[in-house]
Amino acid sequence: METHAIRDDAALWREAGTDPTAFGELYERHARAVYAFCARQTGDLSLAEDLTSVVFLEAWRRRRSIELNGTSALPWLLGTAKNVARNSQRSLRRYRAALGRLPPGGSTASAEDDAIERVDAQRTLTAALEAIAGLSRDQRDVVNLVLWSGVSYEDAARVLDVPVGTVRSRVARARQKLGESLAAPVTSSSKESS
Repeated sequence: METHAIRDDAALWREAGTDPTAFGELYERHARAVYAFCARQTGDLSLAEDLTSVVFLEAWRRRRSIELNGTSALPWLLGTAKNVARNSQRSLRRYRAALGRLPPGGSTASAEDDAIERVDAQRTLTAALEAIAGLSRDQRDVVNLVLWSGVSYEDAARVLDVPVGTVRSRVARARQKLGESLAAPVTSSSKESS
């Protein structure tokens, strides 16, 4: 029998209906990417943790009824994360109650180290979000999916429900705008506002 580590996501997803360890492997493979996506969508690391939990609770709930397109679960998970991030205020009340019923996980890092890492990560995230703030919402979505999350153009097109060519052109325009904004000289008025 193949170990979970060498199975593709589609096989693990099918097995997750009856084998919780298969779902656990999917979580291990994709939790960090989903968390990073949620953090970039919301700009809030604490909310991103909650949203990541919501995404995987939804995946667990729908594991028997959803059939993946392709061999990776990541596009489906990121599509779910995108919807969850957009609807976070309404849905978080419901899922926080469910999370409260789950047993707490163990933590290996001290609370102080965790707080310092969280502050540093929040600063980095804020700087990155400021860099892409001048992009349109559609361009930010493709930057988040393709450039930051490493999703293929085809999978991003499925997540965003647009043609692949649209994803390619949005990525190209976003790269061009980011290149222009990073190459622009700092003016004295922008120095004063910093």
